[in-house]
Amino acid sequence: MLANSETDLNTGYKPLSPEAVKSLIREKGIEMIRIEFCDLHGINRAKLIPADMVDVLFESGIPFCAAIMAMGFDNSVAEVNGLKEYNYDDLIVIADPSTFVVLPYLEKTALMLGDIYYHHKPMTQSPRWFLKKIIKRYQELGYNPISASELEFFLFNKTGDGNYTPYTNQTCNCYTANTRMDPMGFLGKLTSALKNMNFTILYMNHEFYPGQYEYNWSHCEALRNADEAAMFKGITKEIADQNGLFSTFMAKPKNDNGGSGCHFHISLSDLESGENIFYDNGRHGQMSQVMNHFIGGILKHARGLTAILSPTVNCYKRYRPDSFAPCHIGWGFDNRTTFIRIPEERGKATRVEVRAGSAAANPYLALGGILAAGLDGLLNSIEPPPVITTDLYHDASVQSNIVPRSLFRALAELEQDQWLCECLGDDLVSTFIALKNLEVENYTYMVTDWEWKNYSYHI
Repeated sequence: MLANSETDLNTGYKPLSPEAVKSLIREKGIEMIRIEFCDLHGINRAKLIPADMVDVLFESGIPFCAAIMAMGFDNSVAEVNGLKEYNYDDLIVIADPSTFVVLPYLEKTALMLGDIYYHHKPMTQSPRWFLKKIIKRYQELGYNPISASELEFFLFNKTGDGNYTPYTNQTCNCYTANTRMDPMGFLGKLTSALKNMNFTILYMNHEFYPGQYEYNWSHCEALRNADEAAMFKGITKEIADQNGLFSTFMAKPKNDNGGSGCHFHISLSDLESGENIFYDNGRHGQMSQVMNHFIGGILKHARGLTAILSPTVNCYKRYRPDSFAPCHIGWGFDNRTTFIRIPEERGKATRVEVRAGSAAANPYLALGGILAAGLDGLLNSIEPPPVITTDLYHDASVQSNIVPRSLFRALAELEQDQWLCECLGDDLVSTFIALKNLEVENYTYMVTDWEWKNYSYHI
């Protein structure tokens, strides 16, 4: 069996041994197991195995072609140092038994997440290993990162001609809860499945645009939060498909709709006492010095971090004024026009909300990148700039730092951010940048409907 060098992490999972998993398989009558991992795009890659082969998942592992870590959305493969010289041989996925869960919407099927190994070592291009590595650095300082995600997505009806129409087609449905905004009871079906999988769902709602929804679930340790976010996206798409619907976490799926974000709420707890160390009743804003420095680090690295938070060409179409996505870099108290919002709750709920994330972001890379930026703030006592007290969309006097407006620019910022690149590691950052540069290049060759509409008649 390959050793998991991160087994000392406080992950938020109940300890489950391989033997305990096998006992559950027998108890629940499980016949198929899906072993999943998250690639650099945030796509859940998987293989199915018969349940009586479960020992393989814990011992020798399941092989996948390593080229999958450099494969674009169109199946093109980026040439990447660290993979290409080995002729895209196999990587190995070893199951993490603590992630075992029965999929209640499939018959006699369970799921486990796995860690990726390459040449008998943790794969340096793996997003999950990256997040584990950053969490470990915090725990060495006596801190435990705690996080929660707010994920938005769009639902569409499938039409007979292969097109899609919004699941609901009326405006002004935000914060409504009735059968008109969910005529097929999709939210109930999805929530029931998630609760059976031990997600602590807080609430869900129709968002601002027709057919757009948001889910909120309770905070937990950072690794578990990222695992749940990765599973949530895949499960949502599966249950939608089972009900004749189509769901997407694209940042901006249609011109006439808004965008979908992923907001990360993050705090740090004391590793021994469990108390929230971001809270300090004796300081300005009841925010500790640690929290100030954490904010300072994120804002220092915000431009490079944007490539990780918004990793597709499409993501940058949501960075517009009055879109609830930040256009400029700054922070404020309960201010939804800023890159970082500090919600008004204090005490154990004191936290930082990073609002720049797209729903298309890889949850492991995004959360790990935020924590990496904040770590620089802690280690080097970086103070944040003055707090924004006005509308950052429209107050030109405080618009000193702009969010990159394209994936191409954001990737250039990431390449120039020495700290983030060091935290990501050479193999991961070079693979990510090569893969995303290939995406940008392929996009530039495509002729869009907008170009035909605006140029064809006049030119």
